[in-house]
Amino acid sequence: MIEADHTARSPATRTVILLGDLVNRGPDSALVIDYARDLLASGVGRLIKGNHEELFVLAARGDRQAVRSLMHNGGLATLTSFGLAEEDINRGNYNDLATLLKTRIPRDVVTLLDAGESKIAVGGYLFVHAGIRPGVPLAEQQAADLRWIREDFLASRAAHGAMIVHGHTIEKTANEYDNRIGIDTGAYKTGVLTAIGLEGAERWFLSTG
Repeated sequence: MIEADHTARSPATRTVILLGDLVNRGPDSALVIDYARDLLASGVGRLIKGNHEELFVLAARGDRQAVRSLMHNGGLATLTSFGLAEEDINRGNYNDLATLLKTRIPRDVVTLLDAGESKIAVGGYLFVHAGIRPGVPLAEQQAADLRWIREDFLASRAAHGAMIVHGHTIEKTANEYDNRIGIDTGAYKTGVLTAIGLEGAERWFLSTG
């Protein structure tokens, strides 16, 4: 849909920004990462590191607490997508699983996800995974807030110095506010994946549902 939309418009340089949560959101995480890798290699794509990428990277490097959080946030489907057997995943304790992930999750995948950007500024827009900390200058935002914040950001009506485009918080449809645009429509459970197109002052949405 993005390719067709781009082709139908006047010639322009195209950038596709992935807002994160490529993993722990359904049974095909490994395939999604393969797609993202190809997109980044083409020079068209850029990847923002979401909170689920952060958990996955830590877990794949043997962090026991991250492994525990991973398994409480869709980790089983993610790990089986990499070819791990469910019985091996469920055998032993979190320390055992941490050791298993260090040997079975490809290191190039860990490197790719860990290299995701925290924020991307283009024109008057700032792309992040979760949001920003209201009242903190954009240049001083902390990665933890950019990947994890929710209510303090969603409730704010303050101007942020840029229009914030984000995912992380699922809504039935993409929503535009005076200071932010949320485009997470919960594809892993709704089947509806939403993108926003931006060119100059123009905005439009593409959706699979």
